[in-house]
Amino acid sequence: MKKSLIALAVLAASGAAMAQSSVTLFGIVDAGVGRVSAGGTSVTGVTNSGLASSRLGFRGEEDLGGGLKAGFWLEGGISNDEGTGKGGGAAGPGFEFKRRSTISLMGGFGEVRLGRELTVGYVNSIAADVFGDVGVGASIGKNHFAGVIETRKGNGISYILPSNLGGFYGQVQYVFGEQLSSAAYDKAGDYLGARLGYRNGPLDTAIGFAKGRGASAAQDADQFNIFASYDLGVVKPFIGFNQEKNKAAVEVKYQSYLLGLTAPVGPGTVRVSYNDVDLKNSGNDAQKFAIGYVYDLSKRTAIYGTYAHVKNKGAAAFGAAPGGLTFTTPAGQNVNGYEFGVRHSF
Repeated sequence: MKKSLIALAVLAASGAAMAQSSVTLFGIVDAGVGRVSAGGTSVTGVTNSGLASSRLGFRGEEDLGGGLKAGFWLEGGISNDEGTGKGGGAAGPGFEFKRRSTISLMGGFGEVRLGRELTVGYVNSIAADVFGDVGVGASIGKNHFAGVIETRKGNGISYILPSNLGGFYGQVQYVFGEQLSSAAYDKAGDYLGARLGYRNGPLDTAIGFAKGRGASAAQDADQFNIFASYDLGVVKPFIGFNQEKNKAAVEVKYQSYLLGLTAPVGPGTVRVSYNDVDLKNSGNDAQKFAIGYVYDLSKRTAIYGTYAHVKNKGAAAFGAAPGGLTFTTPAGQNVNGYEFGVRHSF
């Protein structure tokens, strides 16, 4: 009888421990048909990630007691139009967890997170993008210094503020370039970014900055951005500003202004944006206009359509190509792109 009671106690304890842990499989599959054209050249085909980036991931948490939790997040991009693992920084064809691969400790103090994730400078640069930086309508006003100011970085550590600060939120992030101390430039690959915001009722606003290190001091770049949105019910306007500049002998500076709005119409949402990118003292500037509609079939499934037009000046070559289509914009040529698709999340 005593052995039976002990066995039941062990099973009960085991069940309680298991109940404190959770693992979730999640993802998005998004595909459509689209076209992009410029300079008398065009391409049409099946697209992916027009409304949301296609992905597959696993995330989980364990309650450690005393208000402390451990969590992990492994997420990779997929190009479902071809069935490869390309996306989120992965070149494919194999699947990689390059969208996010982090482990965290969370509690009343906030969250400490290690691994690969979105950079805070990027997050704030697209906060006013009503198209979420995907599809033909995505913002063209960010990530102008490849390898320095980027969408995601690995080898990072972040601290995220707790959610009980009266509407304030924020994150500080440091990425290690992991260079030898004897290297000619041992700061190469380092990245420091921070973001502080305030969200209360219909208002949401945040300011951010970042400093990325290149292969030499001349390739280092700074980023500064600010955004705000206000939900009026019938319409939600967005405004954003993003600046990126490097430290070369002759400074290269990009300034981008982003205006957007969303409005509920029927069971769906209208999205409109205008993006102006100015490469200072060059004449290589661009403006982008995009409009689209998302029709919700259910909480998980939606169909959508988007059209975008880019006006390039000088040697500017910003594009509006749907995901999954390969197209190089000729310098100084105007671009038109559109796509119609369906997105399902699980």
